[in-house]
Amino acid sequence: MSPFDTTTSIASGVTETGPIAEAIRTRSNIFEMTQAAEDAVLRPKEFGAFPHDFRAALAARIAAHAGDANLAAQYANCTSGMADLSDPSHNSAEDHKVLIAFVDKTSNATKDISADDISLLQSSGVSDADIVRLCELVAFVAYQVRVAAGLRLLQGNKA
Repeated sequence: MSPFDTTTSIASGVTETGPIAEAIRTRSNIFEMTQAAEDAVLRPKEFGAFPHDFRAALAARIAAHAGDANLAAQYANCTSGMADLSDPSHNSAEDHKVLIAFVDKTSNATKDISADDISLLQSSGVSDADIVRLCELVAFVAYQVRVAAGLRLLQGNKA
């Protein structure tokens, strides 16, 4: 896989001939590892309670909350009819209300997460393993948003 074919590169607008193309080629291992991490959190073999399209919807939501419309759109394209979950202004998913509130809070106010937030998920039937999976997803997308923003800045674009 070319470092220019990764979700992060595509979302940041990096091209094979752009101003930072050679630097990306030199650091292609970082892009490969980032893509491998994305595959692990968005498309794992063992996905627990959260299928791949649901994870993509959450990733799109997280990216949209962070202001990365390009990354959000890429993930929204993989939601298989779960587009409502990917829209941060849409909170009417009653069956996922606790889960969405946790993802939103974890994405936007990480320092405010408390044991009560975890207990609420557990009492809603979310297993400990799935709570860890959610946190991994949030952490990865936060990382990816920052990398894409940095790449845009290196190209002279707004983050």
